Amino acid sequence: MNFDLKRALRHIDPQRANFLRSPEVALDFVAEPVATGSQLLLDTCVYVDVLQGKTTRAVDTLLDLRLVNHSVVCLSELTHLFGRLDPADPRTKFALKQIAGVIADIPNHRLGAPSAQVCGEAGMLAGLVERSRNPRDQTHRSDLLNDAIIFLQALEQGQTVLTRNIRDFSAFLAMAPAGRVTFYQS
Repeated sequence: MNFDLKRALRHIDPQRANFLRSPEVALDFVAEPVATGSQLLLDTCVYVDVLQGKTTRAVDTLLDLRLVNHSVVCLSELTHLFGRLDPADPRTKFALKQIAGVIADIPNHRLGAPSAQVCGEAGMLAGLVERSRNPRDQTHRSDLLNDAIIFLQALEQGQTVLTRNIRDFSAFLAMAPAGRVTFYQS
């Protein structure tokens, strides 16, 4: 496991970061007709939206057309629910059964882990995004760090993140424009 701090500082450059949010008009959104293209890396919200039937036909078509990859970060966010959901709540058993089905459907050869370099740089990127926001909005959010890892994992592996999280991922794009993200609205 290698982490090169000097490389990370050159790549992320936290002292000269661009704190401007990318305008939504410059963002890539799923639209009809859906075309083939780069492989996808799913954000956790995609799994949840698919389970809840909140994806559009265009998103469903995109998921059918493209090679879909999965991150162990999303796996940990999904399995976190097995510990967090209240077993006394009557909805928990059904929800966990649905999540177990999603996890069982992830092909092992499509499940990837971020490198040590990605994890180190993601800490910087998440910190930059947090610092760039209004102090009232600054919270030490683990989901922001997880999203930064997913963003940089996709970048390192030449994949495109699929997400509806415009707020965080557009900020990542503003600071690391080499990344690729396709957004959708549910």
